[in-house]
Formats: sequence, structure tokens, C-alpha cells
Amino acid sequence: MAFAPLTPVYPLDPAAGRPPRVLSIAGSDPSGGAGVQADLKSIAANGGYGMAAITALTAQNTKGVRSVHVPPVEFLREQLDAISDDITVDAVKIGMLGDAAVIEEVRSWLDKVRPAVVVLDPVMIATSGDRLLEASAEEALRGLLPLADLVTPNLPELAMLLGEEEASDWAGALDQGKRLAASTGRTVLVKGGHLAGGDCPDALVNTAGLLSQDVVEISGPRIDTVNSHGTGCSLSSAMATAMARLGSWEAALSEVKPWLQGALAQSAALDVGQGNGPVHHLHRQQQLNPGGFAAQLWEAAEAELAEIHALDFIAGLQSGALSREHFGYYLAQDALYLNGYSRVLARAGALAPSEDEQLFWARGSQQCLEVESELHRTWLGGRMAVETGPVTKAYVDHLLAASASGSYGVLVAAILPCYWLYAEVGQRLHHEFVAAGEPAAHPYADWLRTYADEAFADATRKAIDVVDRAARAASAAERAAMHEAFVQSCRYETAFFDAPRLHA
Repeated sequence: MAFAPLTPVYPLDPAAGRPPRVLSIAGSDPSGGAGVQADLKSIAANGGYGMAAITALTAQNTKGVRSVHVPPVEFLREQLDAISDDITVDAVKIGMLGDAAVIEEVRSWLDKVRPAVVVLDPVMIATSGDRLLEASAEEALRGLLPLADLVTPNLPELAMLLGEEEASDWAGALDQGKRLAASTGRTVLVKGGHLAGGDCPDALVNTAGLLSQDVVEISGPRIDTVNSHGTGCSLSSAMATAMARLGSWEAALSEVKPWLQGALAQSAALDVGQGNGPVHHLHRQQQLNPGGFAAQLWEAAEAELAEIHALDFIAGLQSGALSREHFGYYLAQDALYLNGYSRVLARAGALAPSEDEQLFWARGSQQCLEVESELHRTWLGGRMAVETGPVTKAYVDHLLAASASGSYGVLVAAILPCYWLYAEVGQRLHHEFVAAGEPAAHPYADWLRTYADEAFADATRKAIDVVDRAARAASAAERAAMHEAFVQSCRYETAFFDAPRLHA
């Protein structure tokens, strides 16, 4: 199965051997959801070291902006000089600037320092509809656009920069993005967040040949949430950070968009404010075992994870030195395992106490069969192992025994390591692969890239919650049986990764 990283990921800048140093030049938000507060969270969540120079102070919350104070521009100059005189700035994100004097000061500093990556989020209107840029400063802001590498307006701001009416559909938005890119010579990120409908596309637009094609579009579902405060700030600072690490706007958007979708999807967990709440910037960094029974299980899982990471198979897969024979055996056994695992998930759905959990396990069962089919078609070329290996058979038999126990709690506890441990192993493999610069000659590059699917991360969180809920409803004896079933499955996970060596 594919998944996204679930624990903190700080990939190093391949050139410098360290996280990129990213400076946010923006206003502050005392409620923490937008401005430099959102930027610093986004930078950290996407693998950078965050810094900030404050351009404006706002009095705002999730309901709206009450007032704006722009400090003397001389103090902004002191902030910027203090940072660049001492620290190498790898990327800059520019947000709220406030007035023409501030814009001119930032322009002067950019001319002097010449950062490698500059992302300009032309903050003119807040999500709440409040104006954040003086009307007299709009022309000065337009003059700043050619100094940016990427411009990230929302649709109202895109229209204001062109002096036009706001686009009412995606085709119109793309057309406006193309014209802004052509007039400035910059790459423009056109965002579909303000449009209606179930889809929420984003597109990189550049007519000067700086992308693989003039328009690079990445689609995605619209996340149904009222918590979108600071989304533009978060996206732009994440893009600056990812670009500093990856060196490609297309690769950056491919990584950042799923992260932001997850931040929106998990936003309700924050429960901040009574209005338009913030996104959950650190949703991937939040420990998946917040307490209770899941915390006890995690203690057992950590020991097995240490053993898994020490295996020759994992080291070879990470470095690319793993033999094709061992990789092929692992894939073939994985396909056989998934066939049995899908039946176990279907059984969990039949025992589940709620419709929500029934649907969750049913979707998991279907996805197992789809992944098995994909393994056959893409990686195994239609071939299947002659026989089920001893570890595969023992693991599936263990799960089938759990499904026959009649206890929903024991069954889901036995199922959980295939989500949790597999996801944790995958996040480290993907982390190391990205940190190495995604070497093109890596023989398992395509396989390692499959570990960046946010959907599996969400499914893992859901599975942990289900097990924790089942434990709360169980007796002490059943919880003990759940713990034992989980530990046994963890051991089988370790053995499964080591099976190719034993087979040879």
C-alpha cells in the first residue's frame, strides 16, 4: 500500500546538507492562523528552518481583522539587515506588505541580497474579505512582481493585479494567470480555492518555458471545511520551502498540495475560534498515538520498528543496492499477502459496530485488491510466486485466526500493524530518498515515490482511532488479547521484510 510520512520529516537541502533557511517577510496574526505565524509552521512542516521579519501588526482573530498597524519602515530595514548580515537565506516568502513604503524597502533589500528563491503572495484581501493593502500601494505591489520567482494570488487578487473582474470559472482563472505570467515574466500559481464545485485544482503557469509545459495542473478534491484561515499564507511559504529543497516548482507543488489538503482535512481537530478557523499545519507531525491504549501499542511497535530499520532489505531498498531477486520475491509475497489481507479487512467490516467503520474497512479491502492488481500489472509483469512463502502464510493465518475469534477488538488490533508499521517504515524510506535529491539512477525510485500518498496516512490515523475506540469498549481480558494480537502482527511485519533474505 502507498502512504505519506506520518512523523516529523526534515529532509536536508541536498546541496547544503541542511534544512533550507526560509525567511517570511509578512504581517503577524495574533490568533496564529495566518501571517508569519502560519508561515513558520508551514516552513517547519515542510522541512525548513523558519525566520520572520514583521511588516505589519494586525489585531485579528478567526472572525476578521479589527485593525492594522504598520511599524516604521526603518525598523523593517533593521530586521532584514540583521538577518541577511548573519544568516544565508535560501528562500524568501513575501506576504502582507501594507503600504508603498514597505514595498519599496523590501524591493531594495531583494536587490541587495538576491535570494535564490522568492515567492510573492500578493496579500491584498484577507479570507474574511478585509482589505490588507492600501489602495494607493497596489501599483507599487505590481512593480514588485518581476522580482519574484513565483507569484501566488488568490482569484480576487489575481483579478486586482490585472485590473479586471474576478474569474468565475477555472478556464477564466487560467487565462488570467497566463496573462499575468506573460506580462511579468514570472511563474504564477493559479489557485482554484475560491471556485465552487467538488474539485479544487491548482496550476503553475509560465509562458517563458520555465516549466515542462506552459500550464502544469494538479487536481485534487475540495476539502469540505470552514477552516481556511491563512490558507494562502501557508501554501506560499510551503512552496518556498519545498522549492529550496527540490529545485522544481512542479515537484514542490506535487508535494505541497497533498500536505495542504491534509491540513484542511484535519483542521477541525484544532477547534480554534468561532469563525473561519486555521488549518492544521502540523497534522503530519502530530504523534499518532495521543494516549490511552494506542500509546501502549506504540511502545511495542517502536521496538519492532528499530529491528525493521536495521534489516539489510531496508538498507538495500533505501540505497538502491537491493538485488532484483530479493525485491521481486518481496513484491510477489506482498501480492499474495494482500489477497488474504483483503478478506480479513472485509471480515472487520462485517463485525464493525458502526456504519462509518463498516465503510472504512470495506474501502480498505477493496484497495488491497486494487493494489494487488497493480503489483501484478506494473511490477510483476503478470507473474505470481509459485507458492506462498512460510512467513506470508504464517502472517495471513494469524490474521485469519484473529478474524475467527469473534472479537472485533482483537481483529482490528491484529490488522493495525500493517497500517502503522508499514507507514512508519515508508515515511523514513521516502524521507531518505528525498533527502538524497531523488537520484534518477535509483532502481527503485518509482517504488519509493509511492510512499507520498496522503490517503494512506489518513487511513492509518483512522485505523489507530478505531482500535483505541474498540479498546475503550472492551473488558480487561479482551484488551490484553488485543495487545497480544497487535504485538504478534508487529513481529510478522519484521519477519515479512526479512523474508527475501531467508528465501535466498
